[in-house]
Amino acid sequence: MGTSVAPTNSAGAWLGLENAAVLIAGAGGIGRALIEGFAGAGARVVAVDNDARRVAAAVYELELERRGGAGLVADLRDPDRARAVVAQAAERLGAIDVFVHALGINDRKPIVDYTDDEWRRFIDVNLNSAFWLGQAAGKLMCARGYGRQIYFSSVAGSLAHKNHGPYAATKGGINQMMRVMANEWAAQGVTVNALAPGYIETPLTAEHLAKPGVRAALEALVPAGRLGVVDDVVGPALFLASRHAAFVTGQVLFVDGGRTLI
Repeated sequence: MGTSVAPTNSAGAWLGLENAAVLIAGAGGIGRALIEGFAGAGARVVAVDNDARRVAAAVYELELERRGGAGLVADLRDPDRARAVVAQAAERLGAIDVFVHALGINDRKPIVDYTDDEWRRFIDVNLNSAFWLGQAAGKLMCARGYGRQIYFSSVAGSLAHKNHGPYAATKGGINQMMRVMANEWAAQGVTVNALAPGYIETPLTAEHLAKPGVRAALEALVPAGRLGVVDDVVGPALFLASRHAAFVTGQVLFVDGGRTLI
């Protein structure tokens, strides 16, 4: 993983994120970079993940508690636990200004080879957790008359990549879910958007990229000539969370080096 973007406090003030109350679901790979980026912009961040080591590392290394944030360990496939996490974060932070969903799993193989349990796991981790967390955070945001929600989709939510069936289905589902949320909540001052990265080098993609010829083949599909790194998604996320994106809602922003152009 590259060194994550950590804006200065002056940048945080320009974005309007100084002292913002942010809940981020996911503390590995992209999630970790987002936690660092928002904390660096002066936000108070509550980070949640099912991996206690990831949470502890973020809390300790990024001094989340000193900055007014916290870390929570939770299995977000459970609807009651997901809703409890939102309540705990709101209690800790006093409110939730920004919610970011950066959880996701993938396992590349033909559709006919997936088991029923594997399909259900994709739905629970990638889509159900987004719905339960987003619904709970949305209720609080609508009641306050302010909020920003950002969901991590993927180019796979629009493109028909082979060996991505359940993953693509969940990302397409996120795109449509967030559009409906955006429509329902816009009048209450709540924006809802998605970021759709192309191939980003993270622990989720490392094993696949290490296979002979895979990296070169994927790079050849990207007009920018390279794969993405976690830093590439932090700036767009900060923008969508900022005061400058107050009139942007229901959008899927591709962060893919031009992958979806060809």
